Amino acid sequence: RFTPPQMPQQVDFARDLATVSLTERMQGAYLDYAMSVIVGRALPDVRDGLKPVHRRILYAMHEAGNDWNKPFKKSARIVGDVLGKYHPHGGEAVYDALVRMAQPFSMRLPLVDGQGNFGSIDGDNPAAMRYTEVRMARAAHALLEDIDKDTVDFAPNYDGAETEPVVLPARFPALLVNGGAGIAVGMATNIPPHNLGEVIDACLLLLKNPDATIDDLIKKMPAPDFPTGGFIHGVAGARAAYQTGNGRVVMRARTHFEELDKGNRTAIIIDELPYQVNKSTLIERIADLSRDKKLEGISDLRDESDREGIRVVIELRRGQNAEVTLNRLYKETQMQDNFSVNMVALADGVPRSMNLREILRHFLDHRREVVVKRALFDLEKARARAHLLEGYAVAVANMDEVVDLIKKSPSPAAAEEQLLAKVWKAQAVADMLAKLDDPTLMRPMNAEAGRGVLCADEKGGAKKLTHYRLSSAQAKAILELRLSRLTAMEREKILADYAEIVGKIAELLSLLSDPEKIKAVIQSELDLARKMFATPRRSEIVEDASDIDIESLIVEEEMAVTFSNSGYVKRQPISDYRAQRRGGRGKQAAGTRENDFIKNLFVASTHDYLLIFTNRGRVYWKKVYELPLASRISRGRPIVNLLPLAEHEHVHTVLAVREFDDKRSVVFGTAKGTVKRTVLSAYSKPRNSGIIAITLEEGDSLINAALTSDDDSLIMFSDAGRAAHFKSGKVRATGRSARGVRGMKLKDGQKVVSLLALTPQEAKDKAILIASEKGRGKRTAAGEFAIKGRGVQGVLALKVNDKNGKVVGAAVAGEGDELMLITDAGVMVRTAMDKIRQMGRNTQGVSLIRLDEGSRLSSVASIEADENGQGEDGAA
Repeated sequence: RFTPPQMPQQVDFARDLATVSLTERMQGAYLDYAMSVIVGRALPDVRDGLKPVHRRILYAMHEAGNDWNKPFKKSARIVGDVLGKYHPHGGEAVYDALVRMAQPFSMRLPLVDGQGNFGSIDGDNPAAMRYTEVRMARAAHALLEDIDKDTVDFAPNYDGAETEPVVLPARFPALLVNGGAGIAVGMATNIPPHNLGEVIDACLLLLKNPDATIDDLIKKMPAPDFPTGGFIHGVAGARAAYQTGNGRVVMRARTHFEELDKGNRTAIIIDELPYQVNKSTLIERIADLSRDKKLEGISDLRDESDREGIRVVIELRRGQNAEVTLNRLYKETQMQDNFSVNMVALADGVPRSMNLREILRHFLDHRREVVVKRALFDLEKARARAHLLEGYAVAVANMDEVVDLIKKSPSPAAAEEQLLAKVWKAQAVADMLAKLDDPTLMRPMNAEAGRGVLCADEKGGAKKLTHYRLSSAQAKAILELRLSRLTAMEREKILADYAEIVGKIAELLSLLSDPEKIKAVIQSELDLARKMFATPRRSEIVEDASDIDIESLIVEEEMAVTFSNSGYVKRQPISDYRAQRRGGRGKQAAGTRENDFIKNLFVASTHDYLLIFTNRGRVYWKKVYELPLASRISRGRPIVNLLPLAEHEHVHTVLAVREFDDKRSVVFGTAKGTVKRTVLSAYSKPRNSGIIAITLEEGDSLINAALTSDDDSLIMFSDAGRAAHFKSGKVRATGRSARGVRGMKLKDGQKVVSLLALTPQEAKDKAILIASEKGRGKRTAAGEFAIKGRGVQGVLALKVNDKNGKVVGAAVAGEGDELMLITDAGVMVRTAMDKIRQMGRNTQGVSLIRLDEGSRLSSVASIEADENGQGEDGAA
């Protein structure tokens, strides 16, 4: 039986206990983690434009001799070197960064030359790292050049076994040239790529004029330059980004049109895509829109891209307007996309949001520091070399004595000691040093100096350098001197080399003492980088978005717009209809299904806006040219494919508007006789989901809307043949969601069928055509309808009886104007207004259109007569 040991009554687990605040400890730990991510992984350095992983990849390739003019090496080998030495964060992360630097559609100036499958613009994944091969691109050498001359600081790697550069020397501003994106903790960066030549031009301007403004720099580099080309649509967003560090650049695909079937059809060809847009995803999106009938007119869609470039073909149906379809593609797909600029980078080890001038200034300061450090390194090397050459010159000048001393010495150490102890004649060295303006030129930085001995000349005058005492480094170099260097030719070469190195030292010291010369070196190296790597701009800049205004490409012409009761809409040119005399049967205006009929007919320009009011009192916004262009017998297109209508919501009234202002108002009339007035500007910016236009009472419906001013008058017509005429200004202006006031008093069972707006001049000169459901009507002078107050029953306008039927509508027209009548069967008649005899109010009217049995007149509208106003009778 096991008996557990007895535990002592008191155990001291810890002799020293510390009280720690959990909140403070977590805050400190989180901040440490955040800064580690920000500085060590996510954000690029403003000086070389690289994140740590990219810098480590390039440095590992540099160490491995994976140069641009040497054979490729396996990607797996480079990734292994980076992981093992510098970046222990996962092989896939390193390989993804390596792949991106090799993709010409991702980098404006690729830094890695890849061989194999490195992915595509379609989003295809690259091959595994064991299959691909890489080497540094030539441009990468410009980032690493002079790294072995102590131009940048080095720091220990993650385990202290190696050292790695903190930043690369970078001969061009890679941060702007290739851009960068990253998500850190609490911050992110998204910098677009730019054209190398333009960036260098901006650098040179700031180098020459440190007081140059951002506007001055923008003149040199006006906008980004994306590797995939395309259009930059407006520069306002880029300008904002350059000034504040944040902005939005609008990108568009580059396209052109090709004629098919001998010009009967058109194809839209996509040649270039916006930056970072996946081509396959874009094509799928276009196909989905076409399949769902949200984008009409596409007959075929195919991808013909190859190694030569992108070519996506979008074939259109016969009669489809290519400009309108292209505009819809820009709106509905990533053929137009935005690049949100957020220029955040590490400056002095701290993440900062910077404007264009600050980024360029940090780069130029870095280049100035690199040039100075390189000059100091070269100066130290040159002084060390000159120091040895001085010793060689002394040995050559005293060759016999030096050789004899070495021969008699028992050991190298003894020979060195005797060389150091003796004072040597050095006239050649003295003559060379006498040519220098500053004798301190020859002072080495980190080496023991040779010591010249000043001796008085024979005349006892001024002292001069006539003898030389060797240093330990010079003595050792003399002992290691090959006998071949003692020939007459080599002696001359030593003196020539000495003279050359003295000149080089003088140049370096002159450079270090003159800031203007440092500027000149920076300028020459930037010019060389531009000459070697700059290419023409790929993204074409459109200075203003209106420069590619689709509307400007569409011919302005009058269109007959029809809306059917079941929700079909279309537009047709007015020229499709010949003017006909009164009583003609007319042409087929729209094909309709059984129990469907044309509900709205009006005439508007292709450039007009359409305010589309629904039975629920909401308003939507469309352009006339955005409506489908269809033939006379076509039903058109369902309006639900154009507008986001809710269930049981349908279009009731459409108003054509050219410009929105506060001088005019929208006046609404409802079937229950309510009238409401709201300023036009209140409807200038509807949302895609629509906005409230008028609040309707239960059981009421919208019958019409019209544009008016305070001096205009309104006439409301009821189906009982009565008209109420009153001033528009008598209706108080209210907000969009108001209900309105009474405009016309109605009896039970009656309803308002039309609302007309008349200017004062129209009230004198124009006539009003009143039509009934049985195809009869009359033209009556507008002046016969006396202006009275609102809220009355009105005066007689057209007798309602079995012969006429109820009134269905009214229209305003003058001499020379024309009239369009449309039936519920879809038949349209266009006839001159002056063919209809003008009558008084208290008359029955005349026949306007011959109706087929069972059909009735549904709508009436007036239009201006065209040049071919005279027509002929006959059926379509």
